[in-house]
Amino acid sequence: MGKGNKFASWIGIGMLAASLALSGCSSKSSSGGKSDGKQEITYATTSKVVGLSPILTNDSVSSSVIEQIYETLFVRDIKTGKIVPQLAESYENPDKNTWKIKLKKNIKFQDGTPFNAEAVKYTFDKLKDPKTAAPRASLLEPVKSIEAPDDYTVILKTDKPYGPMLAALTHSNAAIVSPTADKKQDLMTKPVGTGPFKFSKKENGEDIVLVKNEKYWKKPAKLDQVTFKVVPEITTAVSMLQTGKVQLLDGLTTELMPRLDKMNNVEVQKKEGTPVYYLAFNMEKSPMKDLAFRQAVAEAIDTKSYLKKLNGLGVYSNSFIGPEVFGHSGDSGPAYDQQKAKKLVKDKGFGNKTVKLLVANTASYMSMAEVIQSQLKEVGINAKIETLEWGTYLDVSKKGDFDITIAGWSNVTADGSELLYPRLHSDNVDVTNLSRYKNAKLDKLIEESRTTIAEQQRKDLLKKADQLVMTQLPVFPVYHGVASAAYDKSVKGFEIEPTGQWSLYNVHRE
Repeated sequence: MGKGNKFASWIGIGMLAASLALSGCSSKSSSGGKSDGKQEITYATTSKVVGLSPILTNDSVSSSVIEQIYETLFVRDIKTGKIVPQLAESYENPDKNTWKIKLKKNIKFQDGTPFNAEAVKYTFDKLKDPKTAAPRASLLEPVKSIEAPDDYTVILKTDKPYGPMLAALTHSNAAIVSPTADKKQDLMTKPVGTGPFKFSKKENGEDIVLVKNEKYWKKPAKLDQVTFKVVPEITTAVSMLQTGKVQLLDGLTTELMPRLDKMNNVEVQKKEGTPVYYLAFNMEKSPMKDLAFRQAVAEAIDTKSYLKKLNGLGVYSNSFIGPEVFGHSGDSGPAYDQQKAKKLVKDKGFGNKTVKLLVANTASYMSMAEVIQSQLKEVGINAKIETLEWGTYLDVSKKGDFDITIAGWSNVTADGSELLYPRLHSDNVDVTNLSRYKNAKLDKLIEESRTTIAEQQRKDLLKKADQLVMTQLPVFPVYHGVASAAYDKSVKGFEIEPTGQWSLYNVHRE
């Protein structure tokens, strides 16, 4: 979420922790999703949506819905990987600390409010305001002033150069909200953006229904209605996919693959992605704050063998910054060595205390937790798994009520600075730095990677930062994600991004 957490998709960390589905009734599969001449799809998730405000959320489950309703100034082109304007028209840098952004004209929010510079300023001011307590305020932390000199010009000023600025502005948590709507209603329950779909209603206390935005500034979407349905059991969701009641699942797990591969009515899509799935050690508690303990855990986990069991849904890289993320520099962490881990545990007495392994109740996280628990037991470390519902997990993990937790980060910006800053900079303890890690040397490297514009210099700084992370191990990457989805063959135009994100704008049913 960048996007918070997706695991084995986690859009977050971040692709992923949630397993989702699209559909209506089984008859729609054969009729191209048409009911009374309408194109309809239902999207189901194993976890409830936390909220529908891009400013106040930071999790992949919520962002799947948010990305259909709201839009950002810039987006990353799915084919080239380059950042291109969306709500913005163009930008320029009059000097190294100034970003002058021209906006597209004749766009309106779904409530009829004009999209303009004041709307952008309102959104960004609120995102940055400490009173808001926005989970991803870090996206615009370097921005010191936001000006709107005319209706279609926004000027962002920083004290120092901000290299990842455009990448930050592609993040769904930097999407632009309607100021009118935000002032009179709670966007967490009644969202208003500029996107191709708009909020219609909530059903059964948890299912969310979107309808086509007929006045969308581009050509209207082909789908008339999208339902985001909560299906707590992933096996049930797969059965619904098989019978045509569900059209799309993302964040696939290895256990699902053999069954999905046998379904004649289903397509499977995979793409090497930006998410990272990792262990976060609570650096304020013992024995986690002991480097020897963290080394023992890292050496106890056979990540390469684990990857073989994922049926192509994971990529190996012994580094926190993954292969598809800007700043990746290759392997730099400790290698699997069970005997060495056993010796450390015995010599240091790490087996004398049971540690709490906190995990969200998604299928992929729970599966990983069981494997890790088993491998830790083999070297003498006793780990007790505690499982929490997704929304509760987000709150508890942020407060540090755990010893070790399985976490994910979708890396929605695909930029290493925007992984390291939210996840490991001391500024973000109590927010997104789940390890509660404070290291002045790492902070400095991260800050320099953010205040440097030159691409090669940024890469060098991120390499040094990543090597420091993999030496000190406040986190340990288990694997890097593969964005994945399974969908009914009647679904056309669907394409998943390396970040695990997807838009239904170009999707239709046949």
